[in-house]
Formats: sequence, structure tokens, C-alpha cells
Amino acid sequence: MTRIEILDLANECVCGDRNLQYGEPEDNFNTIAKFWSAFLDIEIAAWQVATMMILLKTARIKSSKGRDKDSWVDAAGYSACGGELMPGENE
Repeated sequence: MTRIEILDLANECVCGDRNLQYGEPEDNFNTIAKFWSAFLDIEIAAWQVATMMILLKTARIKSSKGRDKDSWVDAAGYSACGGELMPGENE
């Protein structure tokens, strides 16, 4: 897959399919952050959820020796969502 194919697929996921399934990423990530915060008894922010999901996808990429195409796409999508969620970015 080329980088543009990866980015195009990530765009389709975060602005289409997944958005329709799970709602706006910031809403979904804020919900996840609340659950993780309660479970871990520490404060987790939505952008940190995106970062942790990137790390999860990185572990899957490592395990597959780079062959897991979906994880490359998902990591790009989580990166885009996380960048959008950074404090002060969209105020």
C-alpha cells in the first residue's frame, strides 16, 4: 500500500464508516477517557486515548512484522483524531 492509500483509507474510516458507527471521535474518546480514568483512578484525556490506541496498533504492527495493513491505517486515523483533540488546537 502507498502512503496516499493508507491516508485515504484512514480518512474514510474516521470521517465515514467509524464516524457513523461510533459518533464523533472527540465524543467517543471522551467517553473512553472517562471509563479509563475511573478504572485506573487517574485522569485520562481524550487525546491520551488516541495516543494509547496508536500504541496498541504499534504493538500489533510489531507482532505482524509490519504486515498488518489495517493497523497502519488505524494508526494513521488515531493520529489524525488525536491531533485534532490536542488542547488549544481548535479553540
